This record gives sequence, structure tokens and C-alpha cells, in this order.
Amino acid sequence: MGMNQTPASERVHISFFGRRNAGKSSIINAVTGQNLAIVSDVKGTTTDPVYKTMELLPLGPVMVIDTPGIDDEGELGALRVKKSYQVLNKTDIAVLIVDSTTGKGEPEEALIKKFQAKGIPYVVVYNKCDLISKEQMDAIAGQTPDCLSKQGDGKGSASHTICVSAAEKTNIYELKKLIASLKPEDTHQYPLIGDLMSPLDLIILVVPIDKAAPKGRLILPQQQTIRDILEHGGLSLAVRDTELKDALSNLLSKGIRPRLVVTDSQAFARVSRDTPKDIPLTSFSILFARYKGDLKTAAEGAAALQHIQDGDKILIAEGCTHHRQCDDIGTFKIPNWIRQYTGKQPEFVFTSGTEFPDDVSEFKLVVHCGGCMLNEREMKYRIACCQDQHVPITNYGILIAQVTGILKRSLEPFPEIYRLLP
Repeated sequence: MGMNQTPASERVHISFFGRRNAGKSSIINAVTGQNLAIVSDVKGTTTDPVYKTMELLPLGPVMVIDTPGIDDEGELGALRVKKSYQVLNKTDIAVLIVDSTTGKGEPEEALIKKFQAKGIPYVVVYNKCDLISKEQMDAIAGQTPDCLSKQGDGKGSASHTICVSAAEKTNIYELKKLIASLKPEDTHQYPLIGDLMSPLDLIILVVPIDKAAPKGRLILPQQQTIRDILEHGGLSLAVRDTELKDALSNLLSKGIRPRLVVTDSQAFARVSRDTPKDIPLTSFSILFARYKGDLKTAAEGAAALQHIQDGDKILIAEGCTHHRQCDDIGTFKIPNWIRQYTGKQPEFVFTSGTEFPDDVSEFKLVVHCGGCMLNEREMKYRIACCQDQHVPITNYGILIAQVTGILKRSLEPFPEIYRLLP
């Protein structure tokens, strides 16, 4: 994701579900006005979820997700259906495509129950309306002349029904308006950093430049933090960890006191030493734990390190996939920090990208990345999985602060959490 594009995690995720050959791909192409999905009469053409970022008026930046058929068969088909259901964990708006010549059945009803249970607003789209009679169409659409009906399901999600024809482009514009009407409100309890500062406050951002840093660009958490500082009228100064001490000395000698220092978590120990105690300090990862996750739960989860024993399983989960180097933070540094801190030899399991187990009960602790590549719904789903199964979960920044002995200092900018610490 380039610096001139809205991050995928900040886009509205619109997922299209339905049976094989119900016309999901045709509807996606009609709605987007592009040939995003392969259209074929062969059942099961879409074998894995397909993701496409784009601008969709009147919604704006969106992530469109095409999913495999929910009626797929056989052992491989069952895996494809599971992949479709996993997409629900990140879906902001669901579009269920029904073949109007056959109607809804058990697969569609089961999916609707999932929408309702998860509080996902959804549209039921009866495709191929050009192949049915006017009486059948009226029965589907609730006798409304424009083929639109709307009702609440009473379970926290809005349901809508519309008859369309992807082949003849009938009611496609109305469908787009209907989808747009379901756009969720911003559910973030806090901004990323804006509430920690006032206009014209100076925020120091510590950005190590080493062999793991991507060539020629800043990583996404750094980009988004700078954007939020600008949005709230603040000033940002980015420095490497090797220049932080001199930079702060120079600023303080001129009577300029930063409001906050935010560092890459891997540099926590050095940055804490070089930052005067009266200047608040935290990390990008901790900001993201509060922004799209649950900072209190992550802070409490770090305490589980005290109880780790030899052979205990620890899941280290990342929301993205990237080329791993020999000193990768997730697979190398964090396991070593945990071994050194606990004096134990736990067993580490690693997941990345969309792979996150539904059953985490075998783990004594889950350590998650900041989740910058995941949308808020999916990040909170992962946290809820752990909470429901009574498995502590923390994140990279919190864990690194814990093992370096600066957890309380790193949470001081967040009084609602700091006062809960022992």
C-alpha cells in the first residue's frame, strides 16, 4: 500500500457471498463497473477469497471481497466453504447473492444467521430477475414497485432485499445505493494519537533505519501516525534511534519540550534510556493496540509471562505476510526475549496473514502484532476468540515494554489504563 493510498485496513470491507453460479462474480463486476472477478458457467470458479481495493462511489475507498460458493462439495469444497466463513470476521457489509430462479435454501439461511449473530449489516440480492415472472419478483421484493424492501432484523444488523439482473444491469445502481446506505459509522473509541496532544504540540517519532526497514518508505503504522498528527494540527519530527538523544538535547536547550515520544517497539530499551523521564513515551504498537484493539486486555495479557513454564505453547500471530529475515521480530526476537525474561523454554507457534486459529485453547499466551494490516472488526474478533477461551492475549509493543521493564512508563500516556496497573 503506497503512501498516497488509503490503507486496506481503513477501507470499508464489502464481502459477496452465495452459492456457486448464483452470480456473485457477475454482480461484483456490475457493481464495480470493472471485470474484477472471473465469470464462468463452471461451478466453483472462485476457489479462494479474492480481495480488491478500489474506490466505489458513493462509499469511497473500499475492499471488495469475492468468496467461494457456500454450497461447495467434497473435502476440498468444505475447505473453500470454511474460507468463505472466515471472511465474515473482517466483513463490514455483507452482500448475499441468491439465484432468484431457485430461491433461498439452508446455505443462505445459515449464512444470514451468521450475519445476525455478528451484527453485520447485509443485503440479500436476488440475481437473474430477468428469468422470473413479475409475480415472483413482487413476492421476493415484498410488493414494492421499485424492487426494494428494507427491514431491521432486531439483532443489531440491518437487512435489505433487492431483485437485480447482472446480465441486463437491472437495479445495479439501486443496489449500489443500498450498499452505501449500510456504511458503518466509525467505531474507533479513540483516535490513533490525536487525543494525546493539542494543536501545535510536537511529537517525536523514533524510526530505526536498519536492514529490516523497507527501502525508500515508512511502514504503515508510522505513516498513519503522521497522518493523524497532521489531522489534529500537531507537529511531527521523525528521528532515528541513534540520533534521538542529541535531537532531544538540542530541542530542550532551545526551550522546546516534546509532548510525546513514540518509538518503534524494538528500540524501546534504548529510547527509554535516552528520553528524559518527564517526557511521556510509548510505541506505535501500543497506539494501535488502543486504536483498533483493546489496550486494557493487551496490558493484562502481558502478566501471563509470569506463569509461563517449559513446554507451554505460545502463539505469535501477525496480520500480514512479509519476507522474514534472520532476526525477524516475530519469529526470532520475541521468542528470545520471552525465553530470557521467563527463564523457560516454551514452544512457539507462528501464524501470519489471514491464518488465525478458531481454537486457541491450547495456548498459554497469544502475542499479536499491532494489527496495522487488519481492519478493526477482524482485530477485535481475534481478541474475542482469546477472551472467550480464557487465553491471555497481548501485543508486540506491550510485551517488549514488559520484558524491558518499562511497561508502566509506556502506558503512562493512557491514564485509564495506567491506574489499573499494579
